[in-house]
Amino acid sequence: MTEAMPRIARTTPCAIMVKKGKDYFWCRCGLSQGQPFCDGSHKGSSLAPLKYTAERNEWVWFCGCKQTHTPPLCDGSHKHLGD
Repeated sequence: MTEAMPRIARTTPCAIMVKKGKDYFWCRCGLSQGQPFCDGSHKGSSLAPLKYTAERNEWVWFCGCKQTHTPPLCDGSHKHLGD
């Protein structure tokens, strides 16, 4: 398995209405065509998806830049890209 750095998939978070009890698999590599979720594009890298289980029905802001310190949720890191 090769070491990999995540690709910045987008410079804004992804607002998703999640359903209580449902599992979501957040893309860590940034290569998925189905952002913010995994489509298997990470295969061969060290960046496996991260499982997120919704605790309630609500809007969640998933990180799109893959630089968050609170994965899989946005922490505003996209505001500092290029600093």
